[in-house]
Amino acid sequence: MREHCVVHILGTEGDIVFRVTLVASSREAERRRRTREAHADRRAARTARGSTERRDSKRQTGTHPSCRSLTLQLFLKGKRARKVTMETRTVTQREREEQSSQMSHSMQMSSQIKKRTFTSRDEEASCRDFHPIITADPMSVKEILTMGDFPRHRTWQVLQETQEHHRDKWTMFGNEAEKVERDVIRSQRALRRRVDAAAIRKQAETKASDHLKHLELLSQKAPDFPLPLRSHAVWEGMTVTLSCTVQACPPPEVTWFKDGLPLRMAEQPWNYSLQQKHGLNSLEIRRCCPDDAGEYRVVAKSALGEAVTLATLLVNSLKPQFGDTFPPTWVTEGDSLTLRCTFTSALRRDQHDVAWFRDGAQLHPSTNVDVETADGEASVTLRAASKEHEGVYAARLRTRDGVHERSAFVYVEDASAVVVGGPASPLALQVSDVNKDYVFLTWQPPSADGASPVEGYYVERRDLRRGEWLRCNERVQKMCQYPVSGLQEGAVYQFRVRAVNGAGAGRPSKATGPVLAADPLQHTRTTVVKVDRGRTVTITKDQLEGQVKAPSPPSHVRACQVSDTCVVLSWTEPEPRGREPLTFHVERSEAGKSSWELANLDAEVNSPRFPVFDLATGKQHRFRVRSINKYGVSDPSEPCAPISLGKPQAAPAPPHSAVAVRDTHTSVLLQWQEPKEKEDILGYYLYYSERGHQDWKTVNNKPVNKTRFTVHGLKNRKEYVFRLKSVSRAGNSCYSDESPPILVKSAISVPSAPSAIALLLCTGSEMVLGWRAPACNGGGPVRGYYLDQMEKGGSAWREVNVKPSKERLFEVCNLTSGHLYQFRALAANMAGVGEPSEASEAFLCEKWTMPEPGCPHDVQFREVGNGCLVLLWAAPLYEGRSPVTGYFLEISQGDRSDDWIALNEGPIGDTHYKVSGLQTGQTYRLRVLAVNEAGVGRASLPTEPVTVESRPGAKNIEIGVDNDGFIFLAYEADETDDESKFLWNKSYTEPIDATRAQAEIKKDGSVLTFTDPSQEDLGLYTVEVSDSPNRSSSYDFTAEDLERLKELSWQVRNPVIALQSGWQVDVSDQGDVRLWLQTESLSDAAELRLIFNDREVSGTPHRKISFDKAKGLVEIVFDQLSRQDQGSYTAQLKDGRAKNQFTLVFVDQAFRQTLALADKKRRDHQRKAGPYFQEYLSWTVNEDCEVILKCKVTNTNKDTSLKWSKDGAAVSRHVYDQSSGVSTLTIPQVTEKDAGSFRAAVSDGRGEDVSTLELLDGEYDELLQQLGKQSALSAGPLKVQSTAVGLLLYCSLKYYMSSLKTRWLFKEKRIDQETRTKSGSGTEKVWIEICNPTDNDKGKYTLQMFDGKETRERYLDLSGQALADALLEHRRLKLEAVAEKNRAKVTKGLPDVVAIMEGKSLCLTCFVDGEPAPEVTWLRNDKEIAKHAQFDITKEPRCSTITINNVNMADSGKYSVFVHNQHGSETVDVTVSVYEHGEEPPACAVEMGFYA
Repeated sequence: MREHCVVHILGTEGDIVFRVTLVASSREAERRRRTREAHADRRAARTARGSTERRDSKRQTGTHPSCRSLTLQLFLKGKRARKVTMETRTVTQREREEQSSQMSHSMQMSSQIKKRTFTSRDEEASCRDFHPIITADPMSVKEILTMGDFPRHRTWQVLQETQEHHRDKWTMFGNEAEKVERDVIRSQRALRRRVDAAAIRKQAETKASDHLKHLELLSQKAPDFPLPLRSHAVWEGMTVTLSCTVQACPPPEVTWFKDGLPLRMAEQPWNYSLQQKHGLNSLEIRRCCPDDAGEYRVVAKSALGEAVTLATLLVNSLKPQFGDTFPPTWVTEGDSLTLRCTFTSALRRDQHDVAWFRDGAQLHPSTNVDVETADGEASVTLRAASKEHEGVYAARLRTRDGVHERSAFVYVEDASAVVVGGPASPLALQVSDVNKDYVFLTWQPPSADGASPVEGYYVERRDLRRGEWLRCNERVQKMCQYPVSGLQEGAVYQFRVRAVNGAGAGRPSKATGPVLAADPLQHTRTTVVKVDRGRTVTITKDQLEGQVKAPSPPSHVRACQVSDTCVVLSWTEPEPRGREPLTFHVERSEAGKSSWELANLDAEVNSPRFPVFDLATGKQHRFRVRSINKYGVSDPSEPCAPISLGKPQAAPAPPHSAVAVRDTHTSVLLQWQEPKEKEDILGYYLYYSERGHQDWKTVNNKPVNKTRFTVHGLKNRKEYVFRLKSVSRAGNSCYSDESPPILVKSAISVPSAPSAIALLLCTGSEMVLGWRAPACNGGGPVRGYYLDQMEKGGSAWREVNVKPSKERLFEVCNLTSGHLYQFRALAANMAGVGEPSEASEAFLCEKWTMPEPGCPHDVQFREVGNGCLVLLWAAPLYEGRSPVTGYFLEISQGDRSDDWIALNEGPIGDTHYKVSGLQTGQTYRLRVLAVNEAGVGRASLPTEPVTVESRPGAKNIEIGVDNDGFIFLAYEADETDDESKFLWNKSYTEPIDATRAQAEIKKDGSVLTFTDPSQEDLGLYTVEVSDSPNRSSSYDFTAEDLERLKELSWQVRNPVIALQSGWQVDVSDQGDVRLWLQTESLSDAAELRLIFNDREVSGTPHRKISFDKAKGLVEIVFDQLSRQDQGSYTAQLKDGRAKNQFTLVFVDQAFRQTLALADKKRRDHQRKAGPYFQEYLSWTVNEDCEVILKCKVTNTNKDTSLKWSKDGAAVSRHVYDQSSGVSTLTIPQVTEKDAGSFRAAVSDGRGEDVSTLELLDGEYDELLQQLGKQSALSAGPLKVQSTAVGLLLYCSLKYYMSSLKTRWLFKEKRIDQETRTKSGSGTEKVWIEICNPTDNDKGKYTLQMFDGKETRERYLDLSGQALADALLEHRRLKLEAVAEKNRAKVTKGLPDVVAIMEGKSLCLTCFVDGEPAPEVTWLRNDKEIAKHAQFDITKEPRCSTITINNVNMADSGKYSVFVHNQHGSETVDVTVSVYEHGEEPPACAVEMGFYA
């Protein structure tokens, strides 16, 4: 790498400062740094010694050791600079001081050093970026500066001026300065060589890097973000750029998202700018606002994968403003409601007082209202919404700029009715004229009457001490006002009102606040007098009037409230009143009579108010009042003037002339005229319904007191009608007339300003101008344009045209050649003239003579979709020297980029072009250039930025054939109105020939119908909506389409009735036969001809024919099919031009089978006229191996009987459940005797039905097989049981029968019958016995059970401990059996009870057995019988006898024989009963005995 040196010189009087910059490679710099550090250390030591000597010298001479310094600062790639100082003494002290001051001044001038931070080690340092300071000999520096190859610095002129000014003061420094000068020159040359070497090395490295990149590009790579997005926090109004780099091969599709949604550049093209170059993706957001804050995400997708990076943008607002606010809101009566609004930035403490208002009245926190303000949010909450809460709610924020407000209407809907059809709740209940025992209530009627009109109201009150609501009026009050009397003084009350109609009382109104029944004039009877020193004295009238005893009469008796049902009297209490409490008696008299009667017989009047309800209509009365206290009754007051009931107040007249005006896409402005008589009207209720539905809904539940109201919550593009009611105390009026229907959509406003004014042609005195249509037409089509002009430098605009121009081209005449003119355009629609466009650039009025063509104009977009669009333009008005031969298109990505890329290599002959291959979601601009023989002309103005993505809800042109066989193209567009027009063209510009195709507007669309399409009609057809060109589409009508649709057209014009279901034959449960077929739905004009065996037939009672045209159903029903109905049936159908016929050949086997089935079902139907078997007899085998015979009958009654029989013999053990109709017969264990024919018969007076079951032969065998299967399934595991004989292996079953074949196996071999084995079975067990078992019997035993179809096995492994335990038990049982066999026992001879008559002899003999022979002992009452003359005992080997001679009563008792030997013993008892002569022996005794 080459090193180089740059010297910069700054000069002052008597001193020159120059800077030397040395730049070298990093390795060389490091080596030189280490070398210089070593030299510097040695030099520092010498300098320290030299300094000590100089200090000593200065002390001796007395002069200052100031010297001139030369400093060289070497900057080696940001490394620490080393300083080399060379000092030379001066001659005089004055020169040293002067040079020292100049050096300080020079140092100050050079202190401002421009620094640079290098981002990589290979970046070269510029000589101009560093300013090392070297103080040296001026003459030496001058020689350096005059070198031809020395680089010049920006201070060169300063140095030259200094050189000329101080030339005479330059002095030589000597050898030291010259040495430094030579070193600098030498270093400069060395550095240059090194820099050249470094440049060569860097170039080689660059080529190697490029080669590596090329290799990387050859290999595919999944998307990746080497530099991801970075989060930013900016202030509102600033510009921010979000950038990231993506690497992938092939290039990926990059999509930007904001808060999870695709970022749409077209919504704010003026605010967003997206750039994508060489993998760098940048999104520039200009003039950031709080809406731009959020999470931004970039997704890169390719076939190899997907990568995502995201960042957060935080926008801080300098001034708090409203962010998200609350829209019109609906809440149900009784529910809670919260309204919130946010701010663009956190509120300061002095701004937290956000005020909320309802209908202009400020809301304050209360038990029902919560007002909260946080840093960035304010809210108001209504805990229980009522109709009184309906209205306009506003949030006001006070800032330095003024008061900001956001408002919306809150609608309170009626809660569900208490009773079905009941009215809604009244509202605005007010309490006035509060006295000791009297208040006056007023309210407003509800908007919803319910199922019937409101008849009146019930007033209810509640004493807060008791909590129970009591009704105040027994009769309904028709007027919305009521005087409540009879209250208790000092009590606190609440009041509410219910509306009543024919369905009952509705939901109550909102209760009033607590009302204290007290004297309203009590405060006037107390006076506070101020005395000295700030003291006060309170004096009451009760103290002053303590001497008053008998009361005075009241005065000023009058009527304060008069209605058609009551009169409320008012008077003034006597003055003085006295200390004692007063009550009043009210007396009345008919006018003209002198007799008075008490009016308040049942009520005590404590306040100067009293309502009178029982006055006769049409009669006048006079009233007077007496005061009463404990001392007596006053004289009557003066009678009042005659008073009578007022006339009934009629309901008000409804408003009229209701008209709705468009407002927004979900609201309209409703206006109306008040009725003539409007004095008593409190407001108006509004109602709306969709046109033609008559489903009226209430708009407001709180009367509107104006004659206009904005109705929210409507559906866009729906038609509505409105009507109103007037509201007064007498009730609601009838409904007004309906307003004219209105289509809900946004109101029309003036269009926005046009843009892009371009000069298209200039002749020297005329200019032809063109411009771009306004971005927003204001909701209505633009009717024309106005143009203003002004000479450059002028101050006033002048109208060019008075009559609006329909086109966006205009020729301005009478201009002065050579002058510059500016223009502006204005668009106008039904709402008026919009804002003017920005002034155009100054156009020179000079005749065009250039050979190239002018710029194309009217460049527009059509059919913008995902990745593609169609560009249209108009040919230039100025063609140049020769006609235009084609056009070139250029495109630029982003909304402000000036990097234009050509789209087409060769010129385009048409004035439209479809651009494809664009990136979906990206923003582009395009422009067009015309070309002729002279070359390419000027480019058109760039188009507006367009985002290449499909518009939501966009439709395409569809092609088809209509019902008349005509080929058509149809296009459907959303959000069109009556003024929208559909413009059809061929190839975008060629008009449609009216003789070949006709366009017709349909609902929300248009249809282009071809008269007789042919090859001439093929081509590209386009359509667009006049007031919204972005809603457009195209269709290429090809020859394939023509061929296909012509075939379809022929089918439509020559239609065939389509068959849905051919001839079918059905047989009903009654035996009727139905032949039917079904086609597509036919019109009412359809015709049917039925041909049977070549002749037309019609319906008869035997053969009914029906034809349902709507369903296309043809039916032939035979009530009883016969052989005469055999043949062919043909149905011939015709419906307009469509026709078809269908034939059924109903003969041979198909006919015979249908006839047999019909006869069978007819008989079965007749059988089911009475009780019948719904399920016939069948058998099943349950888990307990029981056979269950079952049947089920239906259509039974209480007289129905069910009988079972078998082989003709009745069976009585069956079970019959009459409720379910199920009857069962259970056979626990089936044997051969159970085989036979079973029969069940059900019958009553209506008929009989029989079911049989032949349980014989094959059916019986099947039953046995199922029994065997179930028996085998019920088999338990094999078990072993030890016996005295041997071992018994057995298996338990639920039921064993001989049909279940069994076989025993030992070690997989069959066990044959031997002397040692014996098998057997029982009803619940199968076994095999092994006699005299040994260890050889150890092994696996298997029991196989074959049920006739399947074999099932059970296993037992008889070995090990199981075998040992079994053998041990066998031996024990065998020993017990031997002992039992040889044990002494009595085998026979003795009865249990013996009866014998007194005096006879009794002989008892018993036989014994045992080995050895047992010994025999006789016992009497458990005592051995000793030898006695009365007893004779004989003993033989196997027999023993005892004889009792001449028995008597004492010989009765228990006698026993006891036998025993070595194996055991046994005792047998016999009871001897002796009876006297003449008695009967016991019935249970054996009579014995003989006379000796």
